[in-house]
Amino acid sequence: MLNRRSLLATATAVGLAAPLGREALAAAMAPVAMPAPSLYDKDEDAYWAGLRKQFLMPADLVNLNNGTVGSSPRPVLKAVFDSYEQTEQMMQAGAEEYPIWGYGPWPEFRKPFADLVGAHVDQIAIVRNCTEANSFIGNGFDMKAGDEVLMSDEEHGSGIAPWELRAKRYGIVIKTFAMPKPPKSPDEILNRINDAITPRTKIIFVSHISTNTGVILPAKQISALARSKGIVSAFDGAHAAGMGKLDLNDIGCDLYAGSMHKWLFSPKGTGFLYVRDDSIGDRLWPTTVTHSWDDRTLKAGRYQQFGSSNIPTMMGLNAAVAMAQDIGIDRIERRHRQLADYLHAEMMKRGATSWTSPDPAMRCAIITVNVPPVQRMELETWLWQNHKIRVRGGEPSKLRLSTPYYLSKADLERFLDAFDAFRRMKGLA
Repeated sequence: MLNRRSLLATATAVGLAAPLGREALAAAMAPVAMPAPSLYDKDEDAYWAGLRKQFLMPADLVNLNNGTVGSSPRPVLKAVFDSYEQTEQMMQAGAEEYPIWGYGPWPEFRKPFADLVGAHVDQIAIVRNCTEANSFIGNGFDMKAGDEVLMSDEEHGSGIAPWELRAKRYGIVIKTFAMPKPPKSPDEILNRINDAITPRTKIIFVSHISTNTGVILPAKQISALARSKGIVSAFDGAHAAGMGKLDLNDIGCDLYAGSMHKWLFSPKGTGFLYVRDDSIGDRLWPTTVTHSWDDRTLKAGRYQQFGSSNIPTMMGLNAAVAMAQDIGIDRIERRHRQLADYLHAEMMKRGATSWTSPDPAMRCAIITVNVPPVQRMELETWLWQNHKIRVRGGEPSKLRLSTPYYLSKADLERFLDAFDAFRRMKGLA
């Protein structure tokens, strides 16, 4: 029977475990007790340090690029591996029970996540990533040639591309407004959206949290503005689930796409689509389909009828949700903000220009700073190769820094010291 040890041996044989090696990786996978919940009130630093031990990343690795992808912790990996061991025996009770999902409603995977994000189970479809959910919205929303989608100039490529395809194939119009860098208040963003609306605007599609800058857009106010003008509101929420408190029904949007593999630390290949109610569902055509695609009793579940997919991944998702609930999403958000605010202030002391926001309420666990004349890619490569510090950004001098809850202040100081050393080495300090 396949177990975790034989799985690790197989991975090593094909080179997948090369960074640690077989013995080190096997040791890294050994169970580690979660910190006691009571430790948080006694010694908060020790509590978060205990959670850091749930992640397989070496202790000297500092990951400031959680905005691209998170690392799944031990409870999530255990759920995935255990599910493979069980499902691949092919001993399911029923004659037609198979270890796949992607057909049928699967509420056992949808409801725990729906509860976490303030939604009802029939409003959530579990799909494979935010890109897929964005594609359902961009390709499936009922529009005709000349109709406009309004978006910001900071959208991720996976949010833009479905609309570009739609424009090229069917003649819809993409209209953009410029996001302020940085925005000083939510009203500054709302005013730009309002000014860009025309009689042809049918849908507003913007990020909830900008992948470029980390700015938290005023999603609830944007949704209300759209509703007041008879326009559909849709959000790319790739960074929201797990970063902080998310209440989709309170936001009041019509459509929402997101991922769980970033801040919720679920397995790669987990995303979601939120569909508020039947009135919007009637205007959103499924575009990847199998036999139940038009079963209206499935509600949002119609959009996860895409054929054979992976039950162990879903078991990992449930474990990720349970871990976040056990820690407490309010604690997680508070920790994210503390770390990001500290790093933001330290970068300002070093002469960086903030592209996030001077308003702490408009950022959480991502800050973006501009640091010319430092060349971002040169710094990024140097930090990784010499210090095991991961960052990301954009050319020529933008740094996007993520602060997942398991980081310590010492981790942030390591980055800051290395950043200072790089500037001195380049004669820039």
